Parts: sequence; C-alpha cells; structure tokens
Amino acid sequence: MKIFLVLIFLTIYSNYLGANMICKIPEASGICYISKSDTLIVANDEGWIYEITLNGKILKKHFLGNYDLEGVAYLEHSNKLLFAVEKKESILVVNRYSFKIDKEVKIKRNYRDTKLLKKSKKNGIEAIAINGNDIYLSNQSLKKWPKNNASVVFKIDSIKKKKAKIVKIFNHGYVDIAGLTFHNSFLYMTSDKKNLLIKYDIKNNKTIKKIKLKKSAQEGICFDNKGHMYIADDNGRILKYKEE
Repeated sequence: MKIFLVLIFLTIYSNYLGANMICKIPEASGICYISKSDTLIVANDEGWIYEITLNGKILKKHFLGNYDLEGVAYLEHSNKLLFAVEKKESILVVNRYSFKIDKEVKIKRNYRDTKLLKKSKKNGIEAIAINGNDIYLSNQSLKKWPKNNASVVFKIDSIKKKKAKIVKIFNHGYVDIAGLTFHNSFLYMTSDKKNLLIKYDIKNNKTIKKIKLKKSAQEGICFDNKGHMYIADDNGRILKYKEE
C-alpha cells in the first residue's frame, strides 16, 4: 500500500521538474508570454518592465514610472499589456510595442456588500490573468474566505471605462495567491506563502492538482506555446520548468 501511494505521489508531482534560472531580474513580480513574438514580458516591483527571449536574453527594458507592478497579462486582440498595480488598486493599459501607458483603470473596491480590496500593503492586488476577453485578478491576503479581505480570485467587467467593477469572485481556499495564468483552459495559481502551484478548474470552482514548489517567492507564472512553465521570483530570478 505504501509503494502504491508513493507511485501516485510521483505521478501527480513529476509534471514539472528541473527548473533552470534563465535570467536575473531584480524583484520580478509578474510574467506573461506573447506568442506573436515568442517572447516574455516581465514586470518588477519598482516600475520596470522587460522583454526577454525564452532563453533569458534581455531584448528591451523600460521604466513605466513609480508603480508597484504585481502582475502582467497580454490582451492579444488589441496588442495591449495589462499591469496590475498593487498600492493604487488599478490596471495600467500599456502599448505592447512602445511600452507607453495608454490609460490607468481603477478597480472599485466593493463586491456587492463586501469591501474586497483594502488599501494596505498586505492586502493589495497581486496578480492578473486573461482568459479570452475576461480579466481576472487576485488580492493578496493570508486569510481565507469568508473572512474580511480574504485571498480570492475575482473577475472584472471591462477596462473600457475609468473604473472597473468586480462582477464575480472565486473562493479557491488558498492564501497569498501571487501569480495567475491560464493554460489549456485551466487557471494556474502560485501561493507565495505556501510555495504551491495550483491547477484550478475555474468553471467548476475546484482544485484539479496542487504541486509543492521549492521555497522561493513565486510572484508570477506563465506558459509558452510548447508547454514550458516560467515563474518570476521576487528574489530576482526567472525560472523555466520543462515538462518531464
């Protein structure tokens, strides 16, 4: 029975092994993949953004401004980069080629009668992801729902207006979700505090798989078109995981 359980463990946990550091970027806090150019966009806590190759060569570096960037996603149909800004509880809409800011969209703090976003360094926006035309974000917290300011994933209505409204929340049951991305229709999340990678079925609101990662500061996650996984580590590393 013990051997059988070990085999199950290995089957579940051996999908992504052998991480390689491909690049050093200080305080890397978000990462996304752009299929058109086959490159990665990396954000850091000090307002810098980088475009790098899949092997870690820095192609471009740009200072957006004094923003605490905590996540990045790519809106393909409009060639816009969306950056989650923690302290301001907003999204920066940025031209993918020039890296110039088009606009800033504030996020309304309430969901129905609950103040979901709290103006606090420990409870701000921590991640952003796009699935089709839907935009999802996560707020940082060490609390679980239904406590006030719990860590949840939430969907907003749009970025067309000056303010976006939270229209749906997903109670995933984890804390400190610092990275979000979609891959093959599943939501992948990283828990910075617990060093977890979570594969989540957002349609049915349930966990499919969770993988224990080595202790670090996983603040961003994405996949390329070959299924390789990349994690932005706030300690200053970009890690590439190859599927076994």
